[in-house]
Amino acid sequence: MAAAFSSDSDSGRAESNEASSKWLDAHYDPMANIHTFSACLALADLHGDGEYKLVVGDLGPGGQQPHLKVLKGPAVLSESPLPALPAAAVTFLMEQHEPRTPALALASGPCVYVYKNLRPYFKFSLPQLPPNPLEQDLWNQAKEVSDVGDENKEDRIDPLTLKEMLEGIREKAEVPLSVQSLRFLQLELSEMEAFVNQHKSKSIKRQTVITTMTTLKKNLADEDAVSCLVLGTESKELLVLDPEAFTILAKMSLPSVPVFLEVSGQFDVEFRLAAACRNGNIYMLRRDSKRPKYCIELSAQPVGLVRVHKVLVVGSNQDSLHGFTHKGKRLWTVQMPAAILTMNLLEQCSRGLQAVMAGLANGEVRIYHDKALLNVIRTPDAVTSLCFGRYGREDNTLIMTTRGGGLIIKILKRTAVFAEGAGEAGPPPAQAVKLNVPRKTRLYVDQTLREREAGTAMHRAFQADLYLLRLRAARAYVQALESSLSPVSATAREPLKLHAVVQGLGPTFKLTLHLQNTSTARPILGLLVCFLYNEVLYALPQAFFKVPLLVPGLSYPLETFVESLSDKGISDIIKVLVLREGQSAPLLSAHINMPMSEGLAAA
Repeated sequence: MAAAFSSDSDSGRAESNEASSKWLDAHYDPMANIHTFSACLALADLHGDGEYKLVVGDLGPGGQQPHLKVLKGPAVLSESPLPALPAAAVTFLMEQHEPRTPALALASGPCVYVYKNLRPYFKFSLPQLPPNPLEQDLWNQAKEVSDVGDENKEDRIDPLTLKEMLEGIREKAEVPLSVQSLRFLQLELSEMEAFVNQHKSKSIKRQTVITTMTTLKKNLADEDAVSCLVLGTESKELLVLDPEAFTILAKMSLPSVPVFLEVSGQFDVEFRLAAACRNGNIYMLRRDSKRPKYCIELSAQPVGLVRVHKVLVVGSNQDSLHGFTHKGKRLWTVQMPAAILTMNLLEQCSRGLQAVMAGLANGEVRIYHDKALLNVIRTPDAVTSLCFGRYGREDNTLIMTTRGGGLIIKILKRTAVFAEGAGEAGPPPAQAVKLNVPRKTRLYVDQTLREREAGTAMHRAFQADLYLLRLRAARAYVQALESSLSPVSATAREPLKLHAVVQGLGPTFKLTLHLQNTSTARPILGLLVCFLYNEVLYALPQAFFKVPLLVPGLSYPLETFVESLSDKGISDIIKVLVLREGQSAPLLSAHINMPMSEGLAAA
């Protein structure tokens, strides 16, 4: 009887959890034999029939048998072997012609394999790198041990000497060895002779491999616009490929090998590219930059990179999520209860929601919007890859693969709404804090009664004071324009802009005036700059000088030095006037509040 009661209570608890969950369990197969990571999962309508398929770059058990698998629902639709382990899989539109079916790009080794309608369409290979000349000379001098009677045996070397010299090159040379030399160094002494006989006459080829791949819109931001492929390589480079000819449109260099990429914008207009690298840094690149513009230094190695609107969310191997701006400012940090295994973006288009999914080593999948926890999904095994989007004919489908090769498919309920803090159990900690509300005094009650009785008169008095304030502000603005007291010229004939910067601690300050001609096409000539100041407090080497020709659009720095003469810590205002030759009224002016001289004060 007790056992039956326990079984009934467990089933009731499972039913209540299912009812309160935001997800429907569509499929779970612990023996699906899918071993991959998030970069090798993609969802697309490969045949243009409205039925979205799942593309998987499968590493195989132990990374021994890589395959390209296409799933329709829970079943495998097609499967084909790959020559090397996959690095990434993406779908993209190559052209505007009908029917507009997306192509599949799979990065594997040094090549990108492009499929259309699940048939091989094109193979792009990375350009070869120049080999180490010392390594090439060594292989040219290699000889068979049996060729004792060779006339040029003085110029030849045996395999053992070749191995010693290659090891010396590997330790000291900046250019890494080729794959042929690295394989040779791993061989036993008995196997070296046959390897040298097979490869000694061949030229050395140094080939890099692809580490990561993503897509970038070509010239339109539409969802069905043509996209370019962006490749990250082991040679610390980023390549942008043309979607039709598969030629290299742009090449950018990085200080380290990229492992994660995030791109926004269009290639022909403007784009931002974030690359997380193996040295623990994230580099930001723009359209016209060949090298990184900004750098985000992390305290640990990145394990994932996702862009949510204008925020870069980075997962580190210190079990934490970090939010950064594109200029490297850290916005927030969230600590995870376990190690982060994988990350991906959750985008619910119907509600305009973008969030980050993080698969943890304790079998949880956590969904965050900024640093607010939205939902927690618990799985039977640790999740190693995540993918969210349209699958089959369902718009919001979550696909997960586990460490043991299992496949989990969940569908988001149409009535589900993600609320901040919904994933945490219990009330927030701030709810238990009592507010120190003051008691109502007699003065408070009297003022409340007064506002009720004379509310109309008080509102009229407030409106009268507000109109008077606006009138005084308008008069002061007109007076500033008429006397040229503003740092921006109000006349269309002399469109100027003045900005002043004071540097230094004292007693000598550096005063820099930034004068800019804001017109579109007309240069300005014949301007003067004059300084008005208290000669008892300050001294300038030149209080009046001419301004050179001002080209439109450029900011001209005009530098001078100001020396503080007072030892009492007194500061004053220095007036800067910009004049036209032959005119007494200034074109514009600026009042500079000089800082107190800390050098004299300390003395």
